[in-house]
Amino acid sequence: MHALSRLSKDRAGTSALEFAIIAPLFFLALFTLIAYGVYLSVTHSVQQIAADAARTAVAGLNPAERVTLVNRYLTASQLDYSFINRRKIKVLVTEDPNNPDQFTVTISYDSSDLPIWKLFTFALPQEKIERYATVRVGGY
Repeated sequence: MHALSRLSKDRAGTSALEFAIIAPLFFLALFTLIAYGVYLSVTHSVQQIAADAARTAVAGLNPAERVTLVNRYLTASQLDYSFINRRKIKVLVTEDPNNPDQFTVTISYDSSDLPIWKLFTFALPQEKIERYATVRVGGY
């Protein structure tokens, strides 16, 4: 009884025990925040690339020329965005079947080589990021 009473009053090591309980949850939340920050940054970059490509494609007179202009833009530009790998970008330029006065540039990005997929985190969104920009032909 004497040893049990003494042990219940001994506070040595309490901080280490609390750290051992809380630290895994803290690091899990921290890594998740970092991973989502990187993911949202890449998603925003893909949206910007889609918007820039769509603005470039406005000069095209027909769908084939728009595709050529978008591919030329992607090849010529530096794409100075963090974590974006040009080889992982796929482009689709389509006309709107309901409105012949507009077209859509869709950018698909395979983000599977990002470092966030190897972090110990909560669930993350899917690896394929797809964003688009729709532009009206003729500027009206």
